[in-house]
Amino acid sequence: MLDGVNIRQINLRSLRKKIGVILQDPFIFAKTIKENIELNENLSDEAIMETIKLSSAEEFVNSLPNGIEEVAHERGSSFSAGQKQLLAFARIFAHNPSIFILDEATANIDTKTEELIQESIDKISKDKTSIFIAHRLSTIVNVDKIIVLDKGEIIEQGNHSELVNISGGYYSKLYNAYYNNLRQLG
Repeated sequence: MLDGVNIRQINLRSLRKKIGVILQDPFIFAKTIKENIELNENLSDEAIMETIKLSSAEEFVNSLPNGIEEVAHERGSSFSAGQKQLLAFARIFAHNPSIFILDEATANIDTKTEELIQESIDKISKDKTSIFIAHRLSTIVNVDKIIVLDKGEIIEQGNHSELVNISGGYYSKLYNAYYNNLRQLG
């Protein structure tokens, strides 16, 4: 079911429009920032700026010489991995899908950008069905349900509190190793 409708009764094209995906390396077209967010829909500059603000990309976009009219190089090569992710979030906010899928979107970014992206994740996933595919645990600690896979098999499931308290559990070991490593680095 999607919004109370059986997905078998939804036209495939309409179904795809209801799903927003952000990949580890989002595709950025050799077009303006505005065009990369619009994706062939006409949106006002005000609407574009609102999505940029929601995605925590405002500082980045305002630092560009031409703002939303700045032309990206092919595949976004003129931007960092984090900047491309922020633009991908702006794109998602602009199109407001019912289902949001985040596939390793925080894997290749610095800590400061991760914080900005986490703010965007919190905003967008608040009222949406959200699926996070992640190895970085900071992305998933606040979700309703975590499904831990090992070699394609579900080995644990529950929320963060439940899983971290399983003595000797896979998730608990991952979590403790991850945060012990962060403490050592800090």
